[in-house]
Amino acid sequence: MRRVPLVARVALAGALALTGAGACSGGEEPLRVLAGSEVKDLEPLLKESGLNVELTYTGTLDGAEQVASGGADGRYDAIWFSSNRYLSLIDGARERLSTQTKVMVSPVVLGLKPAKAAELGWDSAPPSWSDIAAAATAGRFTFGMTNPASSNSGFSALVGVAAALSDAGDALSAEQIHAVTPQLKGFFSAQRLTSGSSGWLADAYARSPGVDGLINYESVLRGMNLTLIYPSDGVVSADYPLTLLAASPKKAEYDRLATWLRSGDVQRKIMTTTFRRPIVPGIGSEKPVLELPFPNRRSAADELIGAYLNEVRVPARARFVLDTSGSMEGERIDALRQALVTLTGADTSASGTFSRFRNRERVTMIPFNDTPRPPSAFTLPERDPEPALREIRSFAEGLRAGGGTAIFDALRTAYQEPVEPGHYTSIVLMTDGENTDGSTAADFDAFFRGLPEGQRMVPTFVVLFGDSDVEEMTAIANLTGGAVFDARTGSLAAAFKEIRGYQ
Repeated sequence: MRRVPLVARVALAGALALTGAGACSGGEEPLRVLAGSEVKDLEPLLKESGLNVELTYTGTLDGAEQVASGGADGRYDAIWFSSNRYLSLIDGARERLSTQTKVMVSPVVLGLKPAKAAELGWDSAPPSWSDIAAAATAGRFTFGMTNPASSNSGFSALVGVAAALSDAGDALSAEQIHAVTPQLKGFFSAQRLTSGSSGWLADAYARSPGVDGLINYESVLRGMNLTLIYPSDGVVSADYPLTLLAASPKKAEYDRLATWLRSGDVQRKIMTTTFRRPIVPGIGSEKPVLELPFPNRRSAADELIGAYLNEVRVPARARFVLDTSGSMEGERIDALRQALVTLTGADTSASGTFSRFRNRERVTMIPFNDTPRPPSAFTLPERDPEPALREIRSFAEGLRAGGGTAIFDALRTAYQEPVEPGHYTSIVLMTDGENTDGSTAADFDAFFRGLPEGQRMVPTFVVLFGDSDVEEMTAIANLTGGAVFDARTGSLAAAFKEIRGYQ
């Protein structure tokens, strides 16, 4: 699967207007919208609006911090994330926002293979989250879920599970999160797939026959052959609020788009093409779902994400295959050092804090030039990871450039590392050029296909940088079930941070 670039801008200007939209003139300035990747599937529909809309995609946490800090003022007119809940908890965010228009709804639920749902008896009687947690802890089913630090569907699922298990009548508190952490650890012991996006998670699930289901948006799960489980004690839903920024002068253009999106014809198209629930009453026949309480303080939300990453989730085994050939000399090797140091906690933003190497994680570095260097492994303990993080920083700062480029020999070295059951294992390949030394792409293809199944399940996330061979790197991602991240025109540190959502 080819991953979209880190920041993708898509200009959408329809030739014809649907009811309530009005046509756009050729010289009209676009309505600039900072959006989450979750709404990318609405691009074909937006082209029919007759309005000039320019979408720029970003991660939810990065986007929320950009808005709250004022960094979006003047650059964008509106935002469109799957939810504004986390954003609204950040100091200074509310005064940056103006009108909010909810566009559609999709609850985050559990989808299981029909046979597994029947085996558990959940196809006829909905279980509570406690029932689901007990079955997960007992190893009766396995599932995949997106990373709560990177994707709203994962965050919503984590909030829902924690709220239900703590029996929180009101918003979750830090004390309740601490009390329910052992139960959460049992629940997430059954998680076998993680991801930074809902779409990639669905693709990974299709390649993983041993995984029984997914926790994801209802709209994503409906396109799959799964039995949807709606926990009896409630869920957390996305409501996709199109939100005008207070600093924008384009209230009239915003109103036209919001009105068009909530028109009857468009709401029906949203329902039939994206499987999301219409927000307008009287359209659709879905029964409403019970909503679980959401944290009302940022400290509690951050505490929940931190507990998940450091204590609850299955630990990661991350391998970094790093190009240190002669072409990396100068600014490029500096950028690589900075990207790795960023992952040791140097970035103190929320997204930076949550993307650092985590407690209980094992990180392996495999630098290469004309030959791969021996792997250097760093294990972060369950408590006090700072000494290990310092070791990684020292290693990164000591990287030097020189020599040729043996991409496939280095990648082969990474795949020869043993896979530990009960951990997420992934490979990150960063290169700024083409393979010049050692084995070829065909050699690696044959090597990979001959690996045991467990090793073939390890994805490689490829970072395009400098003069990377796009076709060759995309082939590696496709062969291994990984994804491509484009840092050729952006920040290498930002690419590495984004990949952390998939590890």
